[in-house]
Amino acid sequence: MLTLRRDLSRIVLNRVAFTLLVGLMLFSVAGCGNTVQVELAQDAPISNSGGSSPLKSPLDVAAPNDAADGLSSDAPPPDVPAPNRPGDDWPRFLGPLETGVSSETGLLKEWPTDGPPLLWSRKIGTGYSAPSVRGNRLVVHHRIGDEEVIQCFRADTGEPLWKHASATQYQDPYGYNNGPRCTPLLTNDRCFTFGAEGKLICVELATGKPIWFRDTKADFTIPKEFFGVGATPILEGDRLIVLVGGQPNSGVVAFDARSGETSWESVGKQTWDGAETRIPNKPTYQWTGEEKVVSYSSPIAATIHGKRQILCLMRQGLVSVDPETGAENFHYWFRSRTHDSVNAARPVVVGDTILLSAAYRVGSVLLKVAEDGQSVEPIWSDARNLLTHWSTAIHHDGHYYGFSGRHEQQGELRCIKADTGKVVWQTNGWGRGLDALARGPNGTVIDAETKQPIPWPFYGRGSAIMTEGMFVILGERGTLALADVNANEWQEISRCSAPLMHYPCWAAPVLSRGRLYLRCEDALVCLDLKEPAD
Repeated sequence: MLTLRRDLSRIVLNRVAFTLLVGLMLFSVAGCGNTVQVELAQDAPISNSGGSSPLKSPLDVAAPNDAADGLSSDAPPPDVPAPNRPGDDWPRFLGPLETGVSSETGLLKEWPTDGPPLLWSRKIGTGYSAPSVRGNRLVVHHRIGDEEVIQCFRADTGEPLWKHASATQYQDPYGYNNGPRCTPLLTNDRCFTFGAEGKLICVELATGKPIWFRDTKADFTIPKEFFGVGATPILEGDRLIVLVGGQPNSGVVAFDARSGETSWESVGKQTWDGAETRIPNKPTYQWTGEEKVVSYSSPIAATIHGKRQILCLMRQGLVSVDPETGAENFHYWFRSRTHDSVNAARPVVVGDTILLSAAYRVGSVLLKVAEDGQSVEPIWSDARNLLTHWSTAIHHDGHYYGFSGRHEQQGELRCIKADTGKVVWQTNGWGRGLDALARGPNGTVIDAETKQPIPWPFYGRGSAIMTEGMFVILGERGTLALADVNANEWQEISRCSAPLMHYPCWAAPVLSRGRLYLRCEDALVCLDLKEPAD
């Protein structure tokens, strides 16, 4: 009972804090990255050259008018020098390991008061997808007017290299922005994107020229999604694994990455009809043919007990399929009883265990895969310990670190023990009481003790990546923080307001060669996290 009272008090405090402080400001004007002043580069409007009709073939993928950028659809893109720094690419969703973990070294262990230096910034269109980096090329997928635009920049300078646009009519039914949700996937020579309407496009990474195109809405029977398409594809060998969400059994589709042709289809009625749900008044599920098949969690490939598996957290729960054939290995029911709900965080694989977590009163479960790879059993399940909405938890040294909470005012960064699921610590990002905050001029938030403006005090439903034993955290109102990876307590090292970032900052940070890339609904920035050379 005492624990319950503490939990209720904490929830009430978060809601009160949110209500009070949202009224103070949209985002804090306290500085970050002000050591270099860079104006937003205004790109020319992109013409609706593709019209408003749906795409039918690769020939209908229209190139925009880029003359104002010094680029034309006929001219080759500028030469791109090799990266001038050591470090890693970040070529896909959640980085090279697809876990939000980076092996970069030589980074700042503490930030200047006004934050890491700003290297460059660009004005971009709407979307929730993170950028991706391969070599010295950065690709972002965004929405400008009636087009979804795949755009490539030099990663070191932000210089525009090429654009590729396709017409879109997508409108979010809940009033969120209409831009792409899926992160570009980059190989040595190709770029794959998956738009909000389900347009799957492959272009040359060097030039942006189209290679192949699939309109999944036209090619498969897909029920209407809540927020458009949002599960980023992955590449497994020469197969592009896409959570298409088609009825009756096209929930997961493998495409030949070279040609775009369908390799196999799997998951749906054959998976869930008659499946055990663990719901008291509905112990088994009867397939209707009208349900959504897919949700917003991106798949991940893993080798478990020597066998390669594709793990897909669908609308109904987790499914493991064989990457070669699409044949099912196992499934596990995991979804909210609330209809208007999603699974959005990616499964986290550690050894032969899989962590699933979701908001909407679902919580988390840790599954253990059987030695034959054909079934799973829960090690523990907890409806209250970690309720990740869309950001994926990170595992380190026997603990999971993740953001919990469906709504912003409920958002907390939590650390839980991997073996038991017990919560070790939790924080909303502000380690002091509301009496330590005050309202300043021009909508700023003031530290009541120092009388100085401060960044937005709460993380909300933030995102984090891990490198060199530290977390780089982006709060959803633009607060950027550096924190120690510490299983005993929350220890923040530095904090600032990320330049040009404002609500909603829902894309996870990207780190490549010491450069940190952040985006919100209208800006893309590059900050320098590299330690200065002696």
